[in-house]
Amino acid sequence: MAIEITAENLNAQVVAVFPDKVRIVVDRLEDFKIAEESLRVGSYVRIADNENAILIAIIENFQIVVREDGTRNHVIEAFPLGVLRDGKFERGGDSLAIPPKSVEPATIEDIRRIYSDSVKEAERFCFSRLASNLSVCVPVNGNKFFNKHIAIVGSTGSGKSHTLATIIQKAVSEKAGDFTLNNSHVIVFDIHSEYRSAFPDANFIDVSNLVLPYWMLNSEELEEFFLDTEGNDHNQRNVFKEAIIKDRKDKFQGAEADKQKIHLDSPLVFDIRAVLGTAKTKNEEMIDTGEKYASGAKKDQPKLTQGSLFGKLTNFVNRLESKVNDRRLEFFLGAGSMNVTFEDTLHALLGYSAENKSNVTVIDLSGVPFEVLSITVSLISRLIFEYGYIYKRLRCAKDPNEKINNDVPILLVYEEAHKYVPNSELSKYRSSKTSIERIAKEGRKYGVTLLLASQRPSEISETIFSQCNNFIAMRLTNPVDQGYVKKLLPDSLGTLIDKMTSFRQGEALLVGESIVLPSIVQIDQCTPAPSSNDIPYWELWKEEWKNMDIKAIKTEWYR
Repeated sequence: MAIEITAENLNAQVVAVFPDKVRIVVDRLEDFKIAEESLRVGSYVRIADNENAILIAIIENFQIVVREDGTRNHVIEAFPLGVLRDGKFERGGDSLAIPPKSVEPATIEDIRRIYSDSVKEAERFCFSRLASNLSVCVPVNGNKFFNKHIAIVGSTGSGKSHTLATIIQKAVSEKAGDFTLNNSHVIVFDIHSEYRSAFPDANFIDVSNLVLPYWMLNSEELEEFFLDTEGNDHNQRNVFKEAIIKDRKDKFQGAEADKQKIHLDSPLVFDIRAVLGTAKTKNEEMIDTGEKYASGAKKDQPKLTQGSLFGKLTNFVNRLESKVNDRRLEFFLGAGSMNVTFEDTLHALLGYSAENKSNVTVIDLSGVPFEVLSITVSLISRLIFEYGYIYKRLRCAKDPNEKINNDVPILLVYEEAHKYVPNSELSKYRSSKTSIERIAKEGRKYGVTLLLASQRPSEISETIFSQCNNFIAMRLTNPVDQGYVKKLLPDSLGTLIDKMTSFRQGEALLVGESIVLPSIVQIDQCTPAPSSNDIPYWELWKEEWKNMDIKAIKTEWYR
């Protein structure tokens, strides 16, 4: 039962007001509470003025001051979050009239009302609870959360994967009617093979069933994958480009006028083996001089001279031949890539597979060779972005007054994003950075947003990371990462941001345009959970010696 308390019987008063801090003196701290709710760092207080405004502040620290007569005062410092006026909460604490009239602990009803009244029912999306009181649900505005880019950061073991799974599971389960599948579309780039268990009904793609047509690569991706981009060999570039365009034209069955418009970025089929054949021919080419040998063993045979590229393409030919014959790249360069259509690829990526329509597509990248990881992510990301762009154009052409650019919006989830969009200028990351940076800058206009998850935020491309509007900052122990995240978050967060180092598993600082005020929350448990990658070394080491089938390992290794 709540006890009615007043400033008089609490004997608490505001003694100083700063732009980002309120200092309160309390005589008897044990009386400064409601019912049996103890006061602690992270608790809330309400400070009223004479104009019917109530400032809500969160306690950041306190100290004990001993007076000359031996009695003690408790000095509390609280960070102002916002003002309750006429039952409505407004962020910011600069509109409180001075001096304040009364100070008392905020009730749970006060706090619950702030969060529940901040978002309309139809827009409410809740995946966490207030860490200081788990009975308080902390909703975000679902529209502002998903149509602005999201970042989840946290060290290993902070609960990052579970947070990601919770958000997606709740998003795909919410329905505005009685139907089986809602209209959510999420593509997860799963670099450690964690999320199949979390989404058992997902459209699951790995190297065993992934077919990516290499002929869909754009010019930048083609050069990054097939050429020595660190070098400066114009010969290989020219031969490569000309051979691709020629083979595309040879295979093209449309009008002659359209054939002449084919270029390196045209998304048309070409055969990389034909390109290899052209490169070999150029590298071994001997040209007839028009003269003949007059005597000797070669009498009457034509005199030949080396072509202009004779022997100059050897490294290029060897590199190309190595890739074509690499069985690990079968998903990319195998016969299937010549047979798959553009429509097949989009159906698979967007969850419209004939065998399994699903809200979530999990792309398991654990079996993708590292040297093609960037290209794989780049191609898929670019295709999804261009889908959004073309789909918007079709909708606007059909109805110029259409206000919703894309009624099938997509969320792209980049797990361990620092692995393929690092803050690096190396050419091997150029294409993936270009594709994802474009989504970060322009994707929202076309219904394509991204969610970045990383344990090393300082290593992510700053261009991409700075475009995020909603942050879920979990425990971070690396000082460089802490400093980087602090730099991107608002200065007005006060000491809330300093608590990141001591968060428990599943706790996070939730901040952004989608939430009424920055909050330390406990993320709801996901069901089912992602698979753990932690190997129980100590338990396994204590078991009996195990024999290994080295021959089977070798067979798989060489496959």
